[in-house]
Order: sequence, then structure tokens, then C-alpha cells
Amino acid sequence: MTAGATATAAAPDTALQPSKVRWKIFLMMLFLISINYIDRASLSVAMPLIAKEFDIGPAVQGLLLSSFFWTYALMQIPGGMLADRFGPRVVIAGATLGWGFFQAIAAFCTGWIPLLLTRLGLGAAEAPIYPAGGKLNGIWMTQNERGRGATLLDGGAPLGAALGAILISGLIAVLGSWRLAFVIAGVGTVVAGLFAWSYIRNHPREHPGVNEAEARYIEASHAQDAASEPPGASGRLLDFLRFRSVWGMFFGWMCFNALFYGLLTWMPNYLSKVHGFDIKQMGGAVFIMFFSGFVGEMFGGWLADKWKAAGASNAKVLRTLFGISSVIATLAIYMVSQITDPVVVVILLSVTLFFLRWCGLFWCVPSILGRRAHVGFLGGTMNLGGNVAGIGVPIVVGLIVQATGSYFMALMLFAAAGAGLFVCSTLLIDYSKKLPV
Repeated sequence: MTAGATATAAAPDTALQPSKVRWKIFLMMLFLISINYIDRASLSVAMPLIAKEFDIGPAVQGLLLSSFFWTYALMQIPGGMLADRFGPRVVIAGATLGWGFFQAIAAFCTGWIPLLLTRLGLGAAEAPIYPAGGKLNGIWMTQNERGRGATLLDGGAPLGAALGAILISGLIAVLGSWRLAFVIAGVGTVVAGLFAWSYIRNHPREHPGVNEAEARYIEASHAQDAASEPPGASGRLLDFLRFRSVWGMFFGWMCFNALFYGLLTWMPNYLSKVHGFDIKQMGGAVFIMFFSGFVGEMFGGWLADKWKAAGASNAKVLRTLFGISSVIATLAIYMVSQITDPVVVVILLSVTLFFLRWCGLFWCVPSILGRRAHVGFLGGTMNLGGNVAGIGVPIVVGLIVQATGSYFMALMLFAAAGAGLFVCSTLLIDYSKKLPV
């Protein structure tokens, strides 16, 4: 056979290779969620300076750190329903533009009450991004790719927290102003929202970069999903509340976020007040901790998909990984309360986040339990539970610290959340079948 004939024979095989647009979309989601967390974490990083400028104590600081979650939680289910109704593309782009605006105008606040109002706007604007991302996972990813899709989506949380500590503290140090840092972060977010609109599509066949092979590959997986849907589904959203798995998902994500948001909102102050870190040391330590969480989340998603591809069931994979994650995170956070060496404390917090972030796999659960038409709603329901914790934990920690002058009981609260995560994720959720709704 001639070289030309060989090339001709090889061409059809090349043409049959699926394109990789779905992975590019989820890398974009990783980027957007990272920006999401840079913006929401900026207040935590700047809080020592803001508290001094506005002359506010720990209780008011806790109120400010909590306020974001009031509207963020309130808008979770509506955000998921919007994604189900209009598709994820417009919801994701609109949310990104909106929260960039509120991030930027926070720079012009002259007291803690106007700052609180901008945080309420930030929370409402950011709320739909996760439910819409969960919807996107159900649309674009196959059954053996959704673990990595979920952790790419949720991996932006620790990555953004890590980068936020470095970027915001670095901008503050260079510019000498938390206000200028907030403006730069907000404008950058608006640019990212325009980029998201230009690339994301609601369905694979709508995207100009998707070839026929990738479209068919995804559709074949969707056909398998459809075949596994229970007959006689009611279609009534409130019927989901009859099932233990939905409540396990709701409270499991609440416990996860009680621990994660507790670390996100209060660890910068904890490192500053208890261990004497200055703004640069604190930024570096928080970067190490949360980047460890990002690495852990990527590893957890890879491990879950590899294990499922080898034939393991969703139930075996998720119960095992969630169980390991919650036990190690709980033990590590308890040990933090017993250690005074600041280097060891940062190491233990990094271990906590490495294993805790395996629970980013929770973003597979809405597509496991629900039909595709309801994934956005379930994702919003799950994230509502998570952000009820986001509302309460910063306030409770602020009151604990103000009343006791210590972070010990706050750390015990985080350890209790880890124990609750174990119970909900390993005992309450049935990962083996879709719900008949």
C-alpha cells in the first residue's frame, strides 16, 4: 500500500474521533467558579482592614460575612428553575455580569450598612451559577465523565479561594487600597461573563465546535439515562420532598458547607488573630490551604470516574469516597484545635481541605436522582441546604468568638459538621436509582 493510500485509509478514523468541546466548556466553568469565589472571598481577605476603617467588632463582621448567603440561599431554587426553563447559557452569563457589577460597586461604600447591601446583591447574582452548572453537567457529560465534570465545576471553589487570597491580598498590598482591589476584581468578572456568553451553548448540537462524533457520543449516554428513568414519574416537583435521598442530599451539602464556608469566611481572621499572620503571610497560608483543596477535588473526580469506568456502582464509589473524605476532614479539623504551631496548623487545614473537597462529587447527585428536566431544580435544592449553613455559620462563629474570646468552640462546630456529612452522605442517600418524579 502506498503512503497516500495509507493516509486516505487513516482519514476516516480521525474524522470519527469525538471533539472535546465538553471539556473546554467545563474548564470554562472552572474558570468562572474560581472568579465567583475570588469575589465572594475578597471580603474575608480584606476584613481586617475594613473592620478597622469602619470600626466594627466580630459580631458585625460575622453579619457582613453572612449577608452574602441570605440572598444566595434564597435564589438557589429559583436559579435552578430558570436554568431548567431557559437553559444554562443565559443564566450563567447573566449571573456573571451581575455579580461583577456588585463586586465593583462595593468599593464605593463608606460604612458597613451599604457594604452589606452590596453583599446582598452579590449573593443574589451569584446564586444561579451552580444549579445552572449542574444542569450543564447533565446535558454535556456522559455517565462516566460526570464525576470529573462535577469536580471541575465545583473545583473553582477552593481554587478561587486560593487565588483570591493571593490576588486580593496582593492587590491590596500593591495598591494600598482594598477599594481599588474590589474594582479590578469586579471589572474582570464582567469581562469573563461576556466570554462565557460567547462560548457556552445549551446543547451539544448548538455548538459550532462540536463534531458529529461528539454529539452522538453524548446522545448515546443520554439514551442510557433515559432508559433508566422510572416509569410513571409524577412530574410534580414537590414530590421530591417525599424521598429520604433528597433530604440526605440537602443536609449532607449543608454539613459540607458548614465546614467549608466556616474555613472560607473565618480562617483569615483566625490566622491573623490567633497565630499572628500579617496580610502577606495570611494570603500565602490561605492559598496553600485552598489550593490543596483544589488538588484534592480534581483527584477525587478522577478517582470516581476511573472506578466507575472499571465497573463499580455509583453507590459503592460515592459512599466510599464521601466516607473517607468526611472522616479524615473531621479528625484533621479537631487536631487543629489542639495544636499551637502555626506551620502544623496550616498543614492540618490543608489536609482537611484536600479530603473535604472530594465532596465536590455531590454535584453528580442531582443528575443521579432526577430526570434531566429536573436537574436544575434538584441542584438548586441541594445548594439551598449548603447555603443555609453559609448564612448561619459566619454569624454563629462571630458570636462564639465575641463571647468566648477563643476559636475552640468554633472548631468543634466544624468537626460536628464533618460528622454530620458522614451520616448524610453514606447512610441517607440511595445512589442506585432515579426517583419517580
